[in-house]
Amino acid sequence: MSIQPSGEHRPTLEDVAALAGVSRATVSRVVNNSPRVSPEAKDSVYSAIRELGYVPNRAARTLVTRRTGAVAVVISEPESKIFDDPRFATVVRAAANRLGELDAAMVLMLVHSPADEARIERFLLGGHVDGALLFTPHRGDPLPTAMAALPIPTVFGGRPWTANGSLHLVDTDNREGGRIGTQHLLDLGRKRVVSVTGPLDEHAAIDRLEGWRLAIGADEAATARLTESGHFAREGGKQAMYRLLERVPDLDGVFAASDLMAAGAIDALTTAGRRVPQDVAVVGFDDQPAVAPHTNPPLTTIAQDASEQVRRMVHRLTRLIAGEDLAGGMEVLPVHLVRRASA
Repeated sequence: MSIQPSGEHRPTLEDVAALAGVSRATVSRVVNNSPRVSPEAKDSVYSAIRELGYVPNRAARTLVTRRTGAVAVVISEPESKIFDDPRFATVVRAAANRLGELDAAMVLMLVHSPADEARIERFLLGGHVDGALLFTPHRGDPLPTAMAALPIPTVFGGRPWTANGSLHLVDTDNREGGRIGTQHLLDLGRKRVVSVTGPLDEHAAIDRLEGWRLAIGADEAATARLTESGHFAREGGKQAMYRLLERVPDLDGVFAASDLMAAGAIDALTTAGRRVPQDVAVVGFDDQPAVAPHTNPPLTTIAQDASEQVRRMVHRLTRLIAGEDLAGGMEVLPVHLVRRASA
């Protein structure tokens, strides 16, 4: 049996159901991404949708389900950092791809001023999205506290500074990554291993520094002498490396808390006439495809999977949007060493 729309008739759920040979309820479940549909029924419905040119009426669906089919991705960082750091491109691309697979629209929101914070809070309160993925790493950022009070499901990427055990978090094992990277340098026989840190108003940077401290057994005095912040930027890593070379001229190993800073450190070492890895071995953190394989020499680094982090965040968020009673808490993803020529 074949049903073809005629004239100005807009294909309906009933038309799709009749052509697919299933019930209207089954079509509705397929359109709304319900898991309670057999693969065979799903294939039949999608085939009928393509044949009829059926387009779901999102406005009507919103009235019935109270859902918009949109998710906000909020990144609380200066715009210059977002576009200079390839990790954020990975996060945005992964979110767009995963939400697209779920037939959800992504609303990207960048926060870098108090006016942005107020605007985003108003937007989220206005019912324009079903939930939010938040990346708000800095101490003193008011957005996590404000978001915790909003009546929409929210999942954080990394630990915010808000002390609230009911929050939903997906993080990377940053401390273990710092320890593994530093221990690798020690296992190579390096005796004076310094660290280029990220900004210490971010938990990720603090945890990676703590991993370095655990590996070398550094006290407060040694930490002050053997570390410099590079602010998770290439130029910052370069300048930090110059300062460390001046203060610790016999250094022979560097753990940098990001690939960008490691690349900057290699730039500084090369300019200073230090060979990598013969004179100074360097380990980074991230395993960014746009950075780590392209330094000279290619960078040994700690791999974290930002795409997997986003996938886990989206999975948790969709369950919350669906009304599941999930306990808050933090899911921590593992890291591993990727060895290349720099160490």
